[in-house]
Amino acid sequence: MTKGMRKRISAVLDDILEGAHIDVAAATGLSQAEGVDLWDLFAAAGRVREHFRNKTVDVCSIVNAKSGACSEDCAYCAQSIHHSTDAPVYPLISVDRMTEAARSAKKNKAKRFCIVTSGRSINSEEDLENIARGIERVREIGLSPCATLGTLTREQLAYLKHAGLHRFHHNIETSKDYFPRICTTHTFGERLEVLSHARSLGLSTCSGGILGMGESMEDRIEMAMTLREINVDSVPINFLMPIKGTPFEELQAITPLEALHSLALFRLILPDKEIRVCAGRGTTLGRLHPLIFAAGADGFMIGNYLTTSGLNPEDDLRMIRDLGLET
Repeated sequence: MTKGMRKRISAVLDDILEGAHIDVAAATGLSQAEGVDLWDLFAAAGRVREHFRNKTVDVCSIVNAKSGACSEDCAYCAQSIHHSTDAPVYPLISVDRMTEAARSAKKNKAKRFCIVTSGRSINSEEDLENIARGIERVREIGLSPCATLGTLTREQLAYLKHAGLHRFHHNIETSKDYFPRICTTHTFGERLEVLSHARSLGLSTCSGGILGMGESMEDRIEMAMTLREINVDSVPINFLMPIKGTPFEELQAITPLEALHSLALFRLILPDKEIRVCAGRGTTLGRLHPLIFAAGADGFMIGNYLTTSGLNPEDDLRMIRDLGLET
């Protein structure tokens, strides 16, 4: 089995480096790797990362610009009104506070800064205008402006692009088949439609999801294939951080090796895309955290997340230097 798996990994690596795309069958075969074969898979993913993405780590950061009171019922989320959690609830922060958060992100070597709001969409014209002003400030600071604002219309996206928005982020979260177990207040198709609007306007698109919500490895492969089909530029991978009061509060975290195995599959399916590791990377990966780059990641989110704390930025930047990588 080991000899056969090594040959399979080697063949897939050669195909990808020559510009081919692997199919579902090949990815499913690689999902069976275990033991020492996993390290061969990680090495292949690392070579693909360096071939297509070089040694630069793409660092991004966010601000939770509007928190809580979300009408959607996403089972993982602390900010949903359908769940009883301790997540903070507040309206859109001021443009000055967005600016202050962006300046802090730049000090932490972030290249991109994302304004994130809770809720299905932006229903207030005043809020949309203030977000546009925040985007202008982010660009003035020297960061690439991103936004996560829910289900925006094409017209709203066009307005923000005119203000300087570079990238719109909207996660598909999981596979199409598993999505109804994650959310029932909107559909998988609605998420794809928003991304289609953004791409049609010439915006860069960012979409990924959360691993460890009870989905199978086949679901993760299907999710990666969907992201390849819709041709997103950046793929954020989060690991579930079970939050008390949500339906997923009792779920056990996936193991560090399973997390790295999944990352490697995403890299091999999406060889030339940005793959960034975001929420849950410290708690899920533990001491194996620096191996995210060996398993194919080429970016991560620095600083805090939406309602949970991140790792120490100084430790993150030291890790990059110690691995011989660059920001």
